[in-house]
Amino acid sequence: MMGGDDRQAYDRNSNIFSPDGRLYQVEYAREAVKQGSPSVGIATGEGVVLAATRRIRSPLVESSSIEKLHKVDHNHAVASAGHVADARQLVDVARRASQVERLRYDEPITTEQLTTEVAEHIQQYTQSGGTRPFGAALLIAGYVEDPSTKGGGDPRLFETDPSGTAIEWHASAIGAGSDDIESTLEERYDESMGLEDAIGLARDVLEEQTDEDTDDEISVAAVTKDGYQTRTPEE
Repeated sequence: MMGGDDRQAYDRNSNIFSPDGRLYQVEYAREAVKQGSPSVGIATGEGVVLAATRRIRSPLVESSSIEKLHKVDHNHAVASAGHVADARQLVDVARRASQVERLRYDEPITTEQLTTEVAEHIQQYTQSGGTRPFGAALLIAGYVEDPSTKGGGDPRLFETDPSGTAIEWHASAIGAGSDDIESTLEERYDESMGLEDAIGLARDVLEEQTDEDTDDEISVAAVTKDGYQTRTPEE
């Protein structure tokens, strides 16, 4: 009969499966992501939109110091949810992978390959003793020129979670209220929508989750054929 210490072993170690096949530390990391302010990604034919809510907990905080949208390179960007420090480490992994590809082959890394590099790094922390999973999820957006088309590109959006799973989406949300946001996206997303329509949709779904009693701000960026671009609140 399994004792209390045995049960705690499944709970405390990230690399030990429970009898029902679960990794509890990974599940706890997913819960940490759900506590973070939400981020949204929407892919269109013109590029990929990323939007994120920045929680301003005090009027004394300089809002620009709270980063939820990160430029990886000219062709890629990341939106995060969960522990900010963990997300920053994963963004650095993505930036290094992009630089290595550029130095080695003199061409940009593909969005799928970039996502794979990050996901493999995350997964390693679910099977090593003395480590814990990353308490962050990422939306990885990219627009890479496609040689098979004349001047066209390949806009793509991927999500990674604390287990190291990577999934491609047309539109997705991570963080607090992500289930409600995704339900709205399912109703309103249209594959034919343009970039400006996607920006409007991203702002709408995040504003629905904003607490009226806080000074939360929404950051918006896009990755298009012209590269990574941020949008001001006025724009």
